[in-house]
Amino acid sequence: MNELCRLFGGIIRSKKTFIVSQERKNWQSKLGFILAASGSAIGLGNIVFFSSNAYQYGGGAFYLPYFLALFVLGLPIMMMEFGLGTLTRQSFPLALRKLVGKKGEFFGWFSIAGSFIITMYYVAILGWACGMLLGTFGSLFEPGITAPFTPFETPTESVSSTVFFFNMIAGWQPLILIFIIWALNVLILRKGTHSIERAVRVFVPLMWIFMIGLAIRGLTLDGGFDGVMFLFTPDFQGIAEPNVWRGAFSQMFFSLSLGMGIMTAYASYLPKNADQVNNSLLVSFLNCSFEFIAGTAIFSLLFVFALNPAGTSLSLSFFVIPQGIAGLSTLPWVVRLFGFIFFLLIVMAGLTSSVSLMEAFVSAIIDKLKLKRNKALIYVAIVGLIGSALFSLPQIIDAGLSGNGTLGLTLLDLMDHWVFNYSLLIVGLAEVILIGWVLGADRLREALNEHTKLRLGKWFVGLIKYVIPVLLTVVIVSSLISEYRPNGPDGGLLYGSNYEMPGWEWLPVFIPIFWLVVSITFSYLLTNRSNK
Repeated sequence: MNELCRLFGGIIRSKKTFIVSQERKNWQSKLGFILAASGSAIGLGNIVFFSSNAYQYGGGAFYLPYFLALFVLGLPIMMMEFGLGTLTRQSFPLALRKLVGKKGEFFGWFSIAGSFIITMYYVAILGWACGMLLGTFGSLFEPGITAPFTPFETPTESVSSTVFFFNMIAGWQPLILIFIIWALNVLILRKGTHSIERAVRVFVPLMWIFMIGLAIRGLTLDGGFDGVMFLFTPDFQGIAEPNVWRGAFSQMFFSLSLGMGIMTAYASYLPKNADQVNNSLLVSFLNCSFEFIAGTAIFSLLFVFALNPAGTSLSLSFFVIPQGIAGLSTLPWVVRLFGFIFFLLIVMAGLTSSVSLMEAFVSAIIDKLKLKRNKALIYVAIVGLIGSALFSLPQIIDAGLSGNGTLGLTLLDLMDHWVFNYSLLIVGLAEVILIGWVLGADRLREALNEHTKLRLGKWFVGLIKYVIPVLLTVVIVSSLISEYRPNGPDGGLLYGSNYEMPGWEWLPVFIPIFWLVVSITFSYLLTNRSNK
């Protein structure tokens, strides 16, 4: 502890702070930490979003910018966030305050606000996934279904996962399933690292087994290998497109759960002599390996049935892939089995991610307000449940489906566009600037090198201070510029303003303002509240 105090100029100033930090529970094993951190990184986006990006950006051509993003952006920021946790033994906002002062805590809470909004609609998506899971025993893979929307009022002649999905979200069943998902999160988090570790030791290996099984099945189908060849065969003409690079860097940032406070919270439960360089390499390797296996499974299945994998994570998960599974076999039980495995995989992957998102918020509240864990969990779960319920409201506001159909899905779409695309990137930019220029990236490098055999060179300082800030600035600015599309379907207006939703036309303007006002107010109040 004396070495740490000298290194950061006495940032830990009181005996009281020392005692609080030392009382944090540790992971029971390094394996438990690695499984939890990789389980957080492996989520819905890894299973389907990676495949969608790879398809849109030229298959194999996507891998050059993807790997550059891993080494230039992903690994350095993960090392930085792991380092913040072990050096301070605090959650993200309090860790930044200790190292860079009050302004650091503000951006820490801004990150927590954004990640909690993501948690709320992420749980809503998991509720829909549970509904699809139950549907594998019901009418999901049966013809003759309808939905209360103009395009789907006539019974389908064949299996249609799209019609099933819209029929499901137009009802109240998802609200019950959302309550169950939040209850599971509380159950897993009730004893902190000990209960988290017990859960991930089951869920994470099962995720790997199920995904490898889907990949093997896809490769054994006629035409499945062609899909894998497309995935790994580069189209070098695509590398010249700016969107390829932006897509790869965005994918890596979100894929590794960076900028959410998760990795710092998890690392704060490690001893201060943990080798965070090695841990970052292990977690990143597991995450990327899972993405490759998922890409193999999904591309093989989609190419067999000539389905287009271009689309959002939502459409791939609930429309396209289930449609491909429906054609796997003429035997109903085989189709239902693979459908069950796929949606169980989605639920497990999503649950390990939602647990980590919730822990980032809960640990920060505990550190700041000095609450007992059970009380903090109840408060967070109640607020989260209300938010998730809003994202699942079944009220139909667009029967023609020019947009998203229901009020809940429309709220989710608009909030996801602004929070997911901008909040994490803004926090990431602020994070590297504060650590790189206020604290000093060289100090962080020295602290990380003290407990690792793979010593970081001066290149680490250059990445944190110069390269990453420039890259994130370019991504943020280019994304903001792309919001204005004078020749696009929105006519240059805000995202979602072209949706036909009588009486709700104000939502595309309200949502980004609401997000910013709530996040900034929340961050200001928590930053200026005394934690004594």
